Amino acid sequence: MSTPSRIRLTAGRVADFTCPAGKSQAFLWDTEAPALALRATPGGRKTYVFESRLNGATIRMTIGTVTDWTLDAARQKARALKNQVDSGDNPREVAREREAERQAAREQAQTEQRRQTVTGFDAWPEYLAEGKEYGFTKRGKWSERHYSDNVELADAGGKPFKRGKGTTAPGPLHSLLSLPLAQIDSEALERWLKDESKKRPARAALAFRLARSFLNWCEGHKVYGAIVHQKAHAPAKVRRLVPQSAGRRDLLQREQLAPWFTAVQAEPLLPAVFLQILLLAGMRKNELEGLRWQDVSLRYGASLTLHDKTEGVRVIPCTPYMAHLLASLPRRGQWVFGDSARPKIAHNASYNHRRALAAAGLPHVTLHGLRRSFGTLAEWAEPPAGVTAQIQGHKPSATREKHYI
Repeated sequence: MSTPSRIRLTAGRVADFTCPAGKSQAFLWDTEAPALALRATPGGRKTYVFESRLNGATIRMTIGTVTDWTLDAARQKARALKNQVDSGDNPREVAREREAERQAAREQAQTEQRRQTVTGFDAWPEYLAEGKEYGFTKRGKWSERHYSDNVELADAGGKPFKRGKGTTAPGPLHSLLSLPLAQIDSEALERWLKDESKKRPARAALAFRLARSFLNWCEGHKVYGAIVHQKAHAPAKVRRLVPQSAGRRDLLQREQLAPWFTAVQAEPLLPAVFLQILLLAGMRKNELEGLRWQDVSLRYGASLTLHDKTEGVRVIPCTPYMAHLLASLPRRGQWVFGDSARPKIAHNASYNHRRALAAAGLPHVTLHGLRRSFGTLAEWAEPPAGVTAQIQGHKPSATREKHYI
């Protein structure tokens, strides 16, 4: 006895229905939900399908297998699809639109999750790499000092001291960059500045300037721009918490020069020469550290060629005593005050300077204080201000000063 093609489907009829031999598939249509059919294949697979017509075209869609869908659920789905067709909608297009909406919702959820989990340190390596390679202002890529400040102030700490016991403390930027970017708002900056300003005000002020540049970079980033708070550092309530530098005043007075020279000359040769030239030429510490023998001319009209941060390169005269000091140094490589690999005098010079000051009974003066001392003591010779500025590598403050040599 043959099975009719349209009959009221029941659980028993669904279970008994099979695909006749010699056919690729067979359908059994439901009379209760006319758009619903049971499809069977020779392999024994049975599925519920929906079929209808829209604008003269046949639309057939698979609802699901009989093991996954009950008959009642399949009928409800078929009726819902038929309602869409009767309304002039293509169920396939409706399904695609709904899937697009679900995908958009998933992406929005992922974006929100990123907002809550992406920290400052997730963006920090890209920021450092871009700043070192290109920079973000008309000045071009960062100087080595600016790059090292960013690295040092964001350091996690915990490293053993090079001298003595103990470990380094985390940099002031570390606690801020550990926060999710979405949480770095003006209130978070206020709390951070209040905390850091109590412990190390000068470093906190520098750290704020570095953090401000980082947040500005994040605002223009294609990914982080949608996460970071816009202009979180701009409110006056944040800026007023930035510690103000009082300016250092450490320098040598005229009457302190004799004991200073006596104590410094008692130190080992390399740091002794380094310290004396810092005072006599008024240069920056890193400029003298980077001095190579090829930049030193000790013949007639002796001079030093320095690589500075303002003009790029400047040439200053080398006095007879400075030439005598430099000539006394052994040549161990390309660096005047280092070895064949790199300059490394800076830490030793600071240690030797502190020891010399203690031996001479003088107050503490930093290495940069020696540069300040040159600017003050040079007034004895009454040179034009432009000359002193050129020797120290300062930008001229007036048009007339630009023409001093």
